[in-house]
Amino acid sequence: MIKAVRVLSAISLFALFGAVAFAQSVSGPGLGAGLIALGAGLAIGLAAIAVGIAQAAIGSAGAGLLAERPEAFGQILIYLVIPETLIIFGFVIAFFLNNQIGG
Repeated sequence: MIKAVRVLSAISLFALFGAVAFAQSVSGPGLGAGLIALGAGLAIGLAAIAVGIAQAAIGSAGAGLLAERPEAFGQILIYLVIPETLIIFGFVIAFFLNNQIGG
């Protein structure tokens, strides 16, 4: 787990430096637009990582429960859908941030 956090931190720092360098080299929108775009990407990406971690635990527990009680399928399905709202929140935040770039 610690190794994965280190790899994700290194990738995030690399993406941050790349975004800043790209934003400075382009004569278009500027550094602020690049950082806003980076924030929009992080909003969706981090939400997706969190949902993946949550659904891994919920899915394994749900599969075990489903093997013992097949009638609990609807309940397990609801528990699997609840973390998906994080992705929707991340998408909404990214949508609003993306609208700030042009204006």
